[in-house]
Amino acid sequence: MFRGAAPSRIPLSPQQSLECANVCLATAHKTKDLEVAQELCHDAGAMLAQIKRASTLASLEPTTAQTFRERITVTYSDLGDLQDSLGQSDKARASYRNAEQWRGNTQKTGRLSQPKTTRSVKNTSLNTADATATNQPPQNSQTEKQNDAIVHIPPQIFVENTQPSALVVNLPEPDERIGSTIELAYCLSLLQSTFKPDEIVDITTRNWFQSTAENNDEQERLKLLATDVIREFKRDELKDTTAITEVLYLVPVLDKDTYRNILRDFLTMIDQSGLLVIHQLDGLAQLIQGAKPGYLDADDLVKALKLLSTRSMDTHRQSPHHIYQLTATMSHVLDAMADTNVSGLDRETLHEPLLSYLDKLKKNPDPYLIYQAAYAYQALQYVPDNETLWQGTMRRTGKVIQGVSGMVTAVKGLDLNKLIEGLKNIQEAFSEASEAVRFAKSAHKEVTSLVKDGKDIMDSLQEGLSFDHKREWYPALRGADVFIRERQFVKLEKLINEAPCRNDPAFQWGVCQRLGEIAADTMLDTETRRSAITFLGEIYKDDEKWGRQASVKQWVVRILMQISTLTGSVAQGAESLLQELETNGDAAKRVQYQSCREEGPGSHPLRFDTPPLETSLLLDRVQNKPDVESSLRQLKKRMINERGNVVYISPQAKANLQAPDESRFPLMDKVNEFLSGDQTVLLILGDSGAGKSMFNRSLECELWQRYNKNTGVIPLYINLPSIDKPDHDLVTKQLRKLDFTEPQIRELKYRKFILICDGYDESQQTRNLYTSNQLNEEGEWIAKMIISCRSEYIGRDYRDRFEPVDRNRRSSQRSLFQEAVITPFSTDQIQEYIAQYVTLCRPLWETENYIQALDLIPGLMDLVKNPFLLTMSLEVLPRMMDPGEHISATHITKLALYDQFIEQWLERGKKRVEERQLSFQERSAFDSLSDEGFTMNGIDYLKKLSVAIYKEQDGQPVVEYSRFNDERTWKVEFFSRNEEKQLLREACPLVRNGGQYRFIHRSLLEYGLARAVFEPQDHTRAATGRTMSRRGSMSSVWSFEVEGGLVDVTSRADEEPSLDSESPLVWRNFVNEPSVVQFLSERVPQAPIFKQQLLAYIEQSKRDKMWRTAASNAITILVKAGVQFIDSDLQGIQIPGADLSYGVFDSAQMRDADLRKVNLRGVWMRQADLGGAQMSGVKFGELPSLKEENITYSCAYSPDGKSFAVAVECDISVYATSNWEKIRSLKGHEYLVWTVSYSPDSKQIASSSFDGTVRLWNSESGSLQHTLSGHTQTVHGVAYSPRGYRVASASADMTVRLWNVATGDCLQTLSGHHDQVLSVTYSPKGQQFASSSVDCTIRLWNAETGECSHILTGHTDFVRSVAYSPQGDQIASASKDRTIRLWDAETGECRLILTGHTSEILRIVYSPNGDLAASSGADLTVRLWNVESGFCSQTLTGHTNAVTDVAFSPSGKQIASCDWDRTVRLWDISIGESRSSSSGHTAATYCVKWSPQNDTIASCSLDRTIRLWDAGTGVCRQILTGHSSTVFSVAYSPQGDQIASGSGDRSVCLWNVETGTCRHTLTGHSGFIYGVAFSPRGGVVASASMDMTVRLWNVADGVWLRTMDGHTDAVMGVAYSPDGNRIASCSRDSTVRVWDAETGECCQILVGHTNWIRGIAYSPQGNQLASAGYDNVIRLWHTETGESHLTLMGHSDKVIHVAYSKQGDLLASGSGDWSVRLWDVATGQCRAHLQNFDGGIFGIAWSTTSEGDYLVTTGGETSMLKWEVTKENDPCNVRLLWSVTNGTLIMGGAVIQNTRGLSEINKVLLKQRGAVDEP
Repeated sequence: MFRGAAPSRIPLSPQQSLECANVCLATAHKTKDLEVAQELCHDAGAMLAQIKRASTLASLEPTTAQTFRERITVTYSDLGDLQDSLGQSDKARASYRNAEQWRGNTQKTGRLSQPKTTRSVKNTSLNTADATATNQPPQNSQTEKQNDAIVHIPPQIFVENTQPSALVVNLPEPDERIGSTIELAYCLSLLQSTFKPDEIVDITTRNWFQSTAENNDEQERLKLLATDVIREFKRDELKDTTAITEVLYLVPVLDKDTYRNILRDFLTMIDQSGLLVIHQLDGLAQLIQGAKPGYLDADDLVKALKLLSTRSMDTHRQSPHHIYQLTATMSHVLDAMADTNVSGLDRETLHEPLLSYLDKLKKNPDPYLIYQAAYAYQALQYVPDNETLWQGTMRRTGKVIQGVSGMVTAVKGLDLNKLIEGLKNIQEAFSEASEAVRFAKSAHKEVTSLVKDGKDIMDSLQEGLSFDHKREWYPALRGADVFIRERQFVKLEKLINEAPCRNDPAFQWGVCQRLGEIAADTMLDTETRRSAITFLGEIYKDDEKWGRQASVKQWVVRILMQISTLTGSVAQGAESLLQELETNGDAAKRVQYQSCREEGPGSHPLRFDTPPLETSLLLDRVQNKPDVESSLRQLKKRMINERGNVVYISPQAKANLQAPDESRFPLMDKVNEFLSGDQTVLLILGDSGAGKSMFNRSLECELWQRYNKNTGVIPLYINLPSIDKPDHDLVTKQLRKLDFTEPQIRELKYRKFILICDGYDESQQTRNLYTSNQLNEEGEWIAKMIISCRSEYIGRDYRDRFEPVDRNRRSSQRSLFQEAVITPFSTDQIQEYIAQYVTLCRPLWETENYIQALDLIPGLMDLVKNPFLLTMSLEVLPRMMDPGEHISATHITKLALYDQFIEQWLERGKKRVEERQLSFQERSAFDSLSDEGFTMNGIDYLKKLSVAIYKEQDGQPVVEYSRFNDERTWKVEFFSRNEEKQLLREACPLVRNGGQYRFIHRSLLEYGLARAVFEPQDHTRAATGRTMSRRGSMSSVWSFEVEGGLVDVTSRADEEPSLDSESPLVWRNFVNEPSVVQFLSERVPQAPIFKQQLLAYIEQSKRDKMWRTAASNAITILVKAGVQFIDSDLQGIQIPGADLSYGVFDSAQMRDADLRKVNLRGVWMRQADLGGAQMSGVKFGELPSLKEENITYSCAYSPDGKSFAVAVECDISVYATSNWEKIRSLKGHEYLVWTVSYSPDSKQIASSSFDGTVRLWNSESGSLQHTLSGHTQTVHGVAYSPRGYRVASASADMTVRLWNVATGDCLQTLSGHHDQVLSVTYSPKGQQFASSSVDCTIRLWNAETGECSHILTGHTDFVRSVAYSPQGDQIASASKDRTIRLWDAETGECRLILTGHTSEILRIVYSPNGDLAASSGADLTVRLWNVESGFCSQTLTGHTNAVTDVAFSPSGKQIASCDWDRTVRLWDISIGESRSSSSGHTAATYCVKWSPQNDTIASCSLDRTIRLWDAGTGVCRQILTGHSSTVFSVAYSPQGDQIASGSGDRSVCLWNVETGTCRHTLTGHSGFIYGVAFSPRGGVVASASMDMTVRLWNVADGVWLRTMDGHTDAVMGVAYSPDGNRIASCSRDSTVRVWDAETGECCQILVGHTNWIRGIAYSPQGNQLASAGYDNVIRLWHTETGESHLTLMGHSDKVIHVAYSKQGDLLASGSGDWSVRLWDVATGQCRAHLQNFDGGIFGIAWSTTSEGDYLVTTGGETSMLKWEVTKENDPCNVRLLWSVTNGTLIMGGAVIQNTRGLSEINKVLLKQRGAVDEP
C-alpha cells in the first residue's frame, strides 16, 4: 500500500496521536524496505512528540491516565527497538529516554548496550546485511565481502508475492496546489481504487481518502487537472522526454476517450517527425503496454502498426539503437494486437512488408536486435488467427482473458499448473497439424545442440531464434508479463522453471530481460529486486539446468552491468554478483565473461515501466493558469440553491409545430439525444407559459449535477433579454455577468459549454445567434446551443434564424439542427402537478377539489394544459368559486385567470408588506396606498410599467436601473427610492437580479399592456357607482361568465365611448403581438363597452389618420374575437397592416378604405364594396387559378421559373409566370396527356400520353422535336435525367424505357415490374432512377447498366407516384392505399409512413430545398409534409374534384395543383398559416341537422367526425369520433338525446348526445351508408346504402329488424313520413321508392328523374315528397298518388339536397352550382337565390323559433353558415348571421372598381373568386 508522508493538518487528540504512531510502527515492522521503515519510524516519533506529558496526564482521570502512561511507554520502547535494528543508535537512545520519562524511572537507560539478537530482524522483517550475517559461521574474506551485499536466498528465490513499495508523496488539502504529476496520478489512482478505508494502513492516507471521497468538488478538481495536463501536452510543441513522462504517469488514471486521443497524438507525433525519436517510440510502447481493459481498439492498433511499418522502411538513416527501439515498440503493438484478437491484417500492404523487414534483421550483427526481431516476428505470427494463442491457453485453464490489462486483473485465479500444461500442448492447439509435427521434431534438436555445443553468440541466435513458425516461448513470455504486472513473482518463478521451452535461447533471453527490468524497477521492494538479481546469477551459473547458450550468458552479464550503474543497495548487489561470476565456470566461460566486461553494457538499455520524473512542467503550467474550477463550483452551488424546491413536471414535446400533440415524447429524452449526438443547436418552441424557462432552469440544474460525474461540459444558462446585443460575444458577456475575471474567461475558452439560451423572442432577436457568435469555429467558443422561443414569435421560415452553417459538411449530410415543441400538459401531468402543488404549497383546496373543478368547469381542463395557466389556476380557483354556485355553471377564460391571479398576488404582497417592520415614512406611504385601494394602485403600477417598457424599450422585458445613471430617465418613476414606489414594486410580480428588473413571466408584461388598453374596473365603477374598499379589491366581473348569461354592468347603450389618444392602441402596432391580441380579444365578449371602444377607433379612422394604428389594432382584435362584420359600414376606414385573415365581411361597405398590407387570407367578402380602396401589398395567401376547358392531369414549372406547363386532355398549355397568361398550346398527341416535364435547362418539354408515345417539344417555339415510339400501351410517366441528355418513360406495358434526347433513339428497355408502371424519376446525380407500379412496388435501377438494385415493398395498393429528394438520400412514394412512404435511397429501408389523406394519393413531390413534400389526392386536398418528422404542416383546400398533380415553384414559395375540375390552383405558401387551430371540419361537410330543441346543429364530414355546434354563436361544443371513414349522413332522434350517423366504413353509429359516446354500432350493410333517418317516435332508425338496400334497426338494442330490397343501384337517401307509416328512398337508379314501414313492402316507385337522385324529403304535413336529382331539377310528388305535380328548375348543376321549412311552405335546395334556392312549394316560384358559396351545397336544414325562421347550409369544403329568412318580402329577405369559414377566400359579388394599388395578379384572383369591377 502506498503511503503519504505529509503529516495530518487536522489537530489530533493525544489518544489519536498515539494510535497513529502505533499504526506507523506496525507498518514498519512489516515492510521489507529499509528506507520506508526509517521514514515510518520518523513519522511515529513525530506523532509521539505532539503529546505533551504534563497537560495530557492532567486532563485525564487517574485510572485513564495510568493506562495511557503504560501504553505510550510501550510504544516508545517499541520505537527504540526498531530504530536500534535500523542502525539509528542516537534516535533509539532518545526513544528509550522518553519511555523512561513516561514510566517514571530509568531502569532501561542502557538498553543499547545489550547485544543484538535476531529478534530485531524477525520483528522488523528488514533483511539488512547486518541482520543476515549475525548468526552465520565464519567464512573467507571473499565470501564475507559478498555477504555484505548479497542476501541469503532460500531454495525458492522469490519468497512471496509483493505489492509496489511505498511512494513518498504529499496528499493535498482541498484546492491546494499539487506538487508533481506523480502526486496527481497517485491521488487519482487512490480515488479509482476499490479499497475500503479500513484497508488503508497509513492513517494520513486513510484520512485523506475518506475526506476526498466525500468531496465531489475536490475529485472533480483533480480530474480536471489531469485533463488540463493532457490538453497542455497537446499544445506543447517540443514534447520532450519530460513531457512524455508526465503523460505516461497519468495514463493509468485516464478515461478511455482521453487515452485514445493521446494514443492518436503519439502516432501523429511519430509520423510527423523527420527522424525517429527514441523517447517518442518508448512512450508509445509504454502507452500501449499500460492500457486498461477495453481501451485499445483494433483500428487504433492497426493504425499504429501501419505507421511503425512505414517508418521501418525508412531506417537506413537511423542508428541501430533507433532500429532496436522501433522494433521493440512494434513488438508491444503486436502484443496488444494478439491480446485484443485483431485479425485479418492486409497481407500485401502490411503483413508481408513487416515479415520482410523482420527477416532482414536476422542478418544484423547486433544480437539484441536479432532477439527483438524474433520476438516481433512471433507476435506477428499470432495476429492473423481468429483466436489468439494466449486466449486459447486461458481457455484451457478455464479463464478467458482479453487484453494485457485484462490478464493482469484475472491472473490471480489462474491455475499455473494447467497453464504450463497448456503451453506444452500449444502447437497442437493453435498450429496446423503439419507444423506441429515439424516443430516437435526440430525443437528438441535445436535446444539440445545449443546446450551441448555452446556455440558462439551469433551462431546460437541465428540458429535458435527461428523465423519460420510459431513457437511456444512467445506465449510463455506473455504469461510471464502478466505475472510480473500482477506482482505474482512466486508464480513467475514456477513458470520460468517449469515451462517446456525453458531451454530455448529466445525464452531465456526474454526471461533475463524481464528479470533485469524487475531488478531495475524502483517501484518494487528491495527484496524482490535483489531476488531478480539472484535469479539472473542462477541462470548464469547453473549450466546443467539452464544450458550453456553463449548469447544468454553474455546477456546476463550485460544486464547486471546496466543495473550496477544505478544507485542504492540493488546496484551494489549487482556489482557484487558480477565479481562473483568473474571466477565462475571453466576457462572458456571466464573468457566469455571477460569479453563482455570489456565491451561494456551495450547500447540497448533496459526498459523501465516509467522513467523517473524530475520536474512536472506541464502540471506547473496548468496550475499557473487562473483558477476557474472553484468559481465554477460556486456557480454550481448558487444555481442549484436558487432552483430550490419547486413544483415541476418534466414537459413532453413533439417533433415540430405541425406535428399532432398525440405524437409527444419526453423533452428530456430529446435533449439527451441532442447532447450525445452530432447536432449543435436544439430549438425548443412553445406557447407563452408552456414551461420553456422552467424547463431550461431545471435542465441547468440537472446538467450541473451531471458535471460532477461525466465530461466536465459546463452548462451556462443565459437569459437573452438581460444581455446587451447577444448577437456577438454572448458567452463572454454572460460570464462577465457571473463575475468571472478576464483571465478566467480566456481560460474557459478551452472548455466545452452547453449554452441554454432562454427567451429568444423576449430579446427581440432576428439574427442567428449560433452563427453570429461563431460558435465552434477555429479559436472560438466550443458549445452546443439549446435555445428557447415562443412559437408565435417566429414565421414559417424560422429555421434560418437557428440552423448552424457548417462549411465542412455537405448538404446531404445530417443537419446540425434539431427542434422540439413543448406540448400542452396531458391529464396525467396535470394531476401530478396538482399533487405536487398541494404537497408543497398547502393551499385551501385538496387535490380532489382541484380535479373536480377541472372536470366540471367547461373548457377549464383545456385551458390549464398550459403550465403557467395551471399554476395561476391553482392559485386563484378557490377564490373564483362563488359560495352556493354549482361548479359546472362557471366558465373560465385565460383572461379570467390573469385577472384573479394579479389581484391575489397584490393582496398577498400587501399582506407581506404590512406584516414586516415598516419605517415611519413607509407606514405613511402604505396607509396612503391602502386608503386609495392598494390593489388598485398595484394594478395601476403594473399597467404603467408595462406601457413604459413597450414605449421606451420596444417591449424588451428586462429593465436595467442604476440610481446614478438613470436619475433623470423614465425609470425613476418606477424604481426610485420613493416609499410608495418601493412598496408597490415589492408587492408586484417582479423579480430583481442586481440592477435588473423584470416580470416573473413575459405574459404578465403583455397582460399589463392589454389591461392598460382597457381597464374593466374603470368601467365597472362608472357603470355601477361602486367604489373600492380599503382592501382595494373587487371581483373581476368582466373576466368570467356564469350560467344564465353575462353579467352586464356596462354603460348605457346611448353612451358615447371615449377615445384615449395615449392608449397603446394608438402608438403600438399589436398585429404581430399575438399574446396581447389574445388578451384583448377575450375581453371583447366580456366587456361590450370595450367592443364599442374598438369600433369607435375604427370609426374615427375614417376621419383622421392619426387613429389608423389604433383602428388596425382594433379590427384585428375584433376579428380574432370572432366578431363578424356582416353588412357593416366600413367605408373609408384606415387599417393598414391589419390582420383580417379568416374574417367575415359579407356585404360590408369598405369603399375608399386604406387596406395596404392587410392580411386577407381566407376572408369572406361576398357582396362587399371595395371600390376605391387602397390595396397595395395585400396578402391573400394564394394566386389566381388557371381555368381550362378540359380536365387537367399534370403540371410543371420550368426550372428557370419563367413558364408553366399544364396537361389538358390531349394538349399542353404553356403559361408565362410573370402574368399567368397562356402563351402557347402544344398539340399533337392523339389521346390524353398524362405527364409533362421540363428539361433541366427549361428549353424542352417532354410529355407522355395515353397514345403510347413520348413527345419532346421546344418550350420556346412550341415545335415538336421528337416523337418517341416503342411502348405498346399508355405511357404514364416521363422524366429527364439531371443533365438532360436522357428521358425515362414508364408505361402500362410494364416496362421502363430510356431514350436519347438528341436523337430520339431508345437506349434501353427495362423489365421487371409485374404490372403497369405508373411513374418514373431520376436521382439528383443521375446515377439511379426509380419507378413505381400497379404491382405495389418501387424499383431502383442503375442508370448506366439498367440493373435493378432494390425493390421497395410495403405499400398495399397501386404506387401512383415516386420522387427523389433534392439531396438524393430519400425517396417518397404515394399510393392508392392512402399513405406516403419515405425510403432511404441507399438501403431501401422505409423511414416514415405519412397518413392523413382520406382517399388515394395521386402525386408526391419534394420542395427545392428538400425540407417539405407536397402531395395531392382524390380527397380534393393538397397537403404539405415535413419530411424530417413526417407530419402534415398545411392542408390546402379549394379544389372541387380530385387533385391530379402538384408542383413546387423553383423558389419553393409557391405551389401549383391541378384537378379533374379543369382548374389549376396557385398557392402562396411563403406566408404560412396565420390562423389559430380551428374547431371546424378539416374536410368537406356532407350533412347538417338541427336538434329538436333548435339549440344545437350537428354536421358530419369527410374528416370522419360529427361535430355539434352552438346554434346561437356557431361555436363547436363537441366532436364525436369513432368512424373509420367518411361520415355521409347524420340525424337527431325526435327527443334530441341521440344522433345516428352513417359512414363509408359500412356502419351506423348511435351516439349519446350528452356524453358523446357511441351506444351501438350497427353493421350489416356491404357498402357505404349514404343516409340515415329516425322514425317519428325514435324507436327505429333507417339506413340507405350503396349496397342497394334500406335497412331498419331497433334503436334500443341495435338489432337489425329488416332489409328492403328493390333498387338496382346505390341508395343515396332515406326519409320517414311524418306519421311514420312510410319510408321513402332515392337511388342512383333514378327512382324513388316508397316502402311500408311495418312490413317493408314497396308501395310505390316514382319515376321521372333522368339521372341519379341524391336527396329526398317529406313535407311536414306528409302530403308531399321532394326529390333532388343530378338532372338539375327538383320534383315534388303527391304522396297519395305518386304523381309528380311540380318540377322546379333553375339550378345549373346537379341538385344535391332538399329540405322543407317547418311550416312546409318553402323548400330549400342545394346544388353543385354553388348556390341555394328557396322555392314556394305551392307555385314553384323561386323566392330567393343565395350564391357565391365556395363549392357545392351538400347539406341544408331549417329551424323555426319564436324569433323567426333560420336556415343552415354547409358545403364547399368545410364552411357552415346560418341565415335568417324573412318570408314576408318577395323575394324573401335572407340575411347571414354567422359563418364557420373553411379558410377559403370568398369574394362573390365583391366590388373592386377603382381599387388602388391592387396588383394585376391579385385582381385576377379576386375576379376568379367572384369579385366584379362594377356593382
